[in-house]
Amino acid sequence: MEIEKIAILDCGGQYTKVIDRKVREMSVKSDIFPIGVKADELKGYQGIILSGGPGSVWADKALEYDEGIFTLGIPVLGICYGMQLINKHFGGVVLPGLKTEYGETVIDVDPGCPLFDGLQSKERVLMSHGDSVSQLAPGFKVAARSGDVVAAIYHQELKVYGVQFHPEVDLTVHGKEIMANFLKKICGLSGNYVLEDRIQTAIDKIREKVGDEKILVLVSGGVDSAVSAALLVKALNPDNVYAIHIDHGFMRKNESDIVCENLKAMGLKNLIREDAADIFLNSTVEIDGKKVGPLTTLIDPEAKRNLIGEVFIRVVRKTAERLNLDFDKTFWAQGTLRPDLIESGNPDVSSYAHKIKTHHNDVDIVRRAREKGLVVETNWDWHKDEVRQVARALGIDESIASRQPFPGPGLAIRMICFDGHNSITEAEYQEFQDCLARFAGDYQGQLLPIKSVGVQGDCRSYRYLSVIGGKGLELDWDQVYEIGKNLPNQVNFINRVAYCLNKPELSGEIKAYPMYINKENVALLRELDAIVVDKLNIPPISQVFAVLLPVGITGKYSVGIRTFVTNDFMTGRPGYIGEDIPKELLVEVIREIEAKFPEIDLILYDVTSKPPATVEWQ
Repeated sequence: MEIEKIAILDCGGQYTKVIDRKVREMSVKSDIFPIGVKADELKGYQGIILSGGPGSVWADKALEYDEGIFTLGIPVLGICYGMQLINKHFGGVVLPGLKTEYGETVIDVDPGCPLFDGLQSKERVLMSHGDSVSQLAPGFKVAARSGDVVAAIYHQELKVYGVQFHPEVDLTVHGKEIMANFLKKICGLSGNYVLEDRIQTAIDKIREKVGDEKILVLVSGGVDSAVSAALLVKALNPDNVYAIHIDHGFMRKNESDIVCENLKAMGLKNLIREDAADIFLNSTVEIDGKKVGPLTTLIDPEAKRNLIGEVFIRVVRKTAERLNLDFDKTFWAQGTLRPDLIESGNPDVSSYAHKIKTHHNDVDIVRRAREKGLVVETNWDWHKDEVRQVARALGIDESIASRQPFPGPGLAIRMICFDGHNSITEAEYQEFQDCLARFAGDYQGQLLPIKSVGVQGDCRSYRYLSVIGGKGLELDWDQVYEIGKNLPNQVNFINRVAYCLNKPELSGEIKAYPMYINKENVALLRELDAIVVDKLNIPPISQVFAVLLPVGITGKYSVGIRTFVTNDFMTGRPGYIGEDIPKELLVEVIREIEAKFPEIDLILYDVTSKPPATVEWQ
């Protein structure tokens, strides 16, 4: 039986692989091509999806594409940038500045459009755009609106559809139904591509590449690297598989002990634990001809990620030499996921994607080894939820299969370092206060000079944090959440908003103080994180952790609590206080932190979705 397949044309969007995942979730195979692919290469596909992207279709250097893709006679769906490309191609006009939308938005939908068959007249969707359709292409109809902004278009005879929002992400409530309408009803597919086939394909590829050679596998203890190790043991002679766990000093409480116990139980015969905290803390590296480090002097999150990534490989190399393995000639495996490579701006995945943040498993030295054919990435084409499914299918213990994600650099990027320089201008401060006054009601807010990483319009942002408060745990969650959405949309130098839980009124100026990574700060964050995770790691929370901040009213340290609800980790929302997170649990967290850590002043709760914020703060 011929496998049904869809072609996804990548315009550089951060969600390209989420589109891919949603398609495969419906048992349809998908292949990703650059937007400039020749139309002849797409013959044999049953449909085409154009992704979103960070560029503008009206720009002088807009992405080039083969106009023949629209004459193949197969259905086309354009998403965000893809819709704008469709509208422009068929004679419409797209302009910037009509309305900027980042985050959840309620739109008016025409259920008579085949794409929206079975949906309601109002739908909650995820918007992330700055450009909009200003003049509709001839022959097209408007299928949805967000106020005055065109949110969807279609030409039923040509089977060409476009949506300004992102149906592929969780924050679009009925996105799955929209994707199903396109694949099943418009493209006429039944779905015949199953997970078991993809697992066997991964095993076959490992055997073909590695054969009887020895291979190193880098294991953090999370589900990604555990699946890599399990696949290697299943595909190869276990005696040839060497698992290395590196404790860089930024692990969670007791984590390395737990990790190694679990890995031994998986049947790994050669497991090496390397304690390297001092090496990571004190090393310097050279990146692009510049000295970077040591870690105790760094502020910039990209510099921290790059340094840790480079030192990580140094430690692996020395460990391999101790095992009499030539690192420059030995295969090595890691649990890299496709979203990691997209966010790193990896050119092997997308020629157009905008770098959001560098991942430790995709730094330059990894890419050079990849070019030599030495890197085996068993999860290269999987998302987090797919990896969990694979873990269960392979019989991996649920304590690992459902383990919360933890970034490679660990607690080092959950410490928001600051050099003491306040870069906020008077104009920015006034704009923030004016904006807050328009919709904050009884809540107060302050703009802080510390920055976090976000993703807005498919581009990386590195912008200020805003703190709001005024009612403690007597807050109106819906109103606070709306403030969290409105501030980043209306003030372009903010991408994250946090609410103060433990002070009913923000009486006094919140000041920012210099802070760098050191052993004492890491130990403090480790204990705070343990409390937060122990209390708040409950369904439907997908991830929860603590962040150490150098801010306060009466003290120099505060803690940020990040809860996140998602399936794909490319988009998601904070846990709703009073619904996902009972207020009683937050009372317990506040009491325990205040009792054990008098140096912590403010207890903040991140109320920002992704986008505009990322899951991690750095």
